[in-house]
Amino acid sequence: MFPEYRDLITHLKTTDHHFLNLFEKHIELDQRIKNMELGIEPATHLVIEVLKKEKLALKDEIYQILRMAAV
Repeated sequence: MFPEYRDLITHLKTTDHHFLNLFEKHIELDQRIKNMELGIEPATHLVIEVLKKEKLALKDEIYQILRMAAV
């Protein structure tokens, strides 16, 4: 996610607790969605859709923080 910000992400994960929480939650959701799509974890299409929207919202928030921090 956001390879152009790789160094900044590494820095923020160690200095910004809020950013770290967002980043970890995004990773958790991503894995959970993959598990659901593979049938490892049971879920309906509606549940998967809701989680994907939540993941996208987290990604948007992460991107905004990265853009502001890169200035």
